[in-house]
Amino acid sequence: MSAATDTAAIRPFQVDIPDEVVDDLRRRIAATRWPEREPVDDQSQGVQLATIQALARYWETEYDFGRLEARLNAFPQFMTEIDGLDIHFIHVRSPQDDALPLIITHGWPGSIVEMLNVVGPLADPTAHGGSAEDAFHVVIPSMPGYGFSAKPDETGWDVPHIARAWAELMNRLGYTRYVAQGGDWGALITEVMGAQAPEGLIGIHTNMPGALPPEVSKVIASNVLGAGDPAPTDLADEEQRSYDRLSFFFTKGIGYALEMGNRPQTLYGLADSPIALAAWMLDHDIWSLEDISPAFVDGRPVGNLTRDEVLDNVTLYWLTNTGVSSSRLYWENKLGFFDFKGVTVPTAVSAFPNDIFHATRAWAEQAYPNLIYFNGLDRGNHFAAWQEPELFTTEVRTGLRSLR
Repeated sequence: MSAATDTAAIRPFQVDIPDEVVDDLRRRIAATRWPEREPVDDQSQGVQLATIQALARYWETEYDFGRLEARLNAFPQFMTEIDGLDIHFIHVRSPQDDALPLIITHGWPGSIVEMLNVVGPLADPTAHGGSAEDAFHVVIPSMPGYGFSAKPDETGWDVPHIARAWAELMNRLGYTRYVAQGGDWGALITEVMGAQAPEGLIGIHTNMPGALPPEVSKVIASNVLGAGDPAPTDLADEEQRSYDRLSFFFTKGIGYALEMGNRPQTLYGLADSPIALAAWMLDHDIWSLEDISPAFVDGRPVGNLTRDEVLDNVTLYWLTNTGVSSSRLYWENKLGFFDFKGVTVPTAVSAFPNDIFHATRAWAEQAYPNLIYFNGLDRGNHFAAWQEPELFTTEVRTGLRSLR
């Protein structure tokens, strides 16, 4: 067997979490040195002490550490080497032989955990109240430096590189006709795939569209840099709301991305303290934090963002020590998160109302010359598949149905 064949091999993978690693995690949680309570009565200074202490208590004393391993091992998992890097992925073939292959990409601070509750409904819709005609063969890779994928030891694993790797992965799995889906980083990767238009990719679905017109993006960027360009005056009401929300995020909520984009290696606390890691991940954006906090403080999750779901994700980051390695993608990135990407393939867009950026149909029509579907939903936030798995599943099925 040639070296090339060995490199392209697809190897089965199972998660195995040693007891001593869990014991060490519990000890570290218990040994946390806490700061004083924040001097405000809201989340304007970040994750509140009451929230993170409630998380710590539950994580140390009640959370089932066998849960994550069992959930992941319930799915077929694999490893394959692409461009010298081991890539971990879930691959579930549908019982429907003619199902449409679909590659779904997660984001930060998410992981494949975000997608676990949509795999079954997407792959086997008849078992979940759907139609056999909507079935997908589902592929969910962990991005480089995330989860069980290897951590790059040299630069160059940026969004376009990952997009090319995903096309290679689908080709390696034997899929000559497929679609792609993503949110957060997954949206950038999916849209860049849609711009690269590799052979076999027939369309994409995004729940974080890069549909911010260049003239609006320029104004927001100038405000982030302190130039203070005047706000656009010709926006429709819905466009104005989208502009205001995104402006707020970029001026008040982008600090984590700036740090990771400039100095990711400085974040040693993410590798040393599980509570530092958890707080950093919870504070992705103020609207998601508002949805996640009640699950720990009051025991009442918003949608599917339960304590266990959130801690499955944080625990995965801790066990794989990927707090820093996952941050480096921000350093690698040269693309505007919400800017047009030059997508040419058919595109479906689902706009969830509590996301960072709520694209309008008019803006989506500018960004995607082949827009085949657009829907603005009435609930759901940045973590669409995770928080509202039923809605997300319906959107993916409906948005991509015309491509079958």
